[in-house]
Amino acid sequence: MFKTIFRRAAVAVAVPGIAALIAGLAFGSTAAQAQNTDTVVIKNFMFSPMSITVKAGSTVTWKNLDGEPHTVVNDAGIFRSAALDQDDTYQFKFDKPGVYKVFCGIHPNMKETITVQ
Repeated sequence: MFKTIFRRAAVAVAVPGIAALIAGLAFGSTAAQAQNTDTVVIKNFMFSPMSITVKAGSTVTWKNLDGEPHTVVNDAGIFRSAALDQDDTYQFKFDKPGVYKVFCGIHPNMKETITVQ
């Protein structure tokens, strides 16, 4: 039994690329889903990043890290979140290409631009 364990360990050490390949294949579907989600952090009364570009069909997630509530509002009225307390999130799926201007309804000086291709 010790020989078997030792051989398996030796193979894992000798061929680390294969282990990484197997791990990558096992988690491939999760990685593909993650590519369609972008995150915007709300902190220090700012959206960060202030400008992002995503592909049509992507979902953007906003997360409020401030101790104060914030909202996520599209200036064209396409979407509007409820007040987000600290650590709350809001998501919106962007199906159509275009440029979307976003601001905080509570603090209108907080702005960002989302470009959907």
